Amino acid sequence: MNDPLLSRIATVLVQTSHPGNIGSAARALKTMGLSQLRLVAPYEFPACAANQLASGALDVLENALVVPTLADALHDASVVFGSSDRRRELRMLEIGPREFASLALDAATTGPVAVVYGTERTGLTNDELGLCQYLVTIPANPEYSSLNLASAVQVLSYELRSESLRRAGLEAPARVDAHVPAASAELEGFFGHLQEVLELVGFFGQRPTQKIMRRLRRLYQRAMPDAREVQILRGILTETQVAVRGRNVRVKAVDEASH
Repeated sequence: MNDPLLSRIATVLVQTSHPGNIGSAARALKTMGLSQLRLVAPYEFPACAANQLASGALDVLENALVVPTLADALHDASVVFGSSDRRRELRMLEIGPREFASLALDAATTGPVAVVYGTERTGLTNDELGLCQYLVTIPANPEYSSLNLASAVQVLSYELRSESLRRAGLEAPARVDAHVPAASAELEGFFGHLQEVLELVGFFGQRPTQKIMRRLRRLYQRAMPDAREVQILRGILTETQVAVRGRNVRVKAVDEASH
């Protein structure tokens, strides 16, 4: 019997170039007891090559969710893991496969989880990693670290199953007031609102907006606010907008009166 928590973990493939890799990834998922596959703008799907390499996992392919953007694929995810190589220019919570499996299963007890894989040639972009809370790196041979997409899916899926089996013999701890992080779509709405308010108050000035927003993303992603906390934060932003716009109206009225 498969662990029901594994069914709450979605594997997301971004702009996969070769349909055979989609089929191989589907097979890797099914052999480890996972079933959720989401495809972001695949170059070719459905495809015979995908069906052939799925080899018994056609149900995973048939039930795959195909969406145009990564944000669409992550709309319900509370915690998102990005599988990629180490990025020195990004300050992210970087973890290995085993720590990933433990964190992912913990997160799955409270809400949907997503694991994101980039294209075969370039992996995940910095913007795509910006939608993830964690960066998962597989410790491959540094002299030849290029790992096939389906192989990466197999490695992390294996770690998930291994951790699930390890826990099967353990008594589940009582969960009191478990923290449920806000879904990715809610968090993205907050980030857009935050940037709008910071622009309104002139916070960015001549400083690089994108770089500052990337750091603010990391700050709030580490905190993993729940839905109610995101609502409170957005309420603060809304009141700030009202206050600043009201002030601007009053200043404009004074200026017009003085002329």
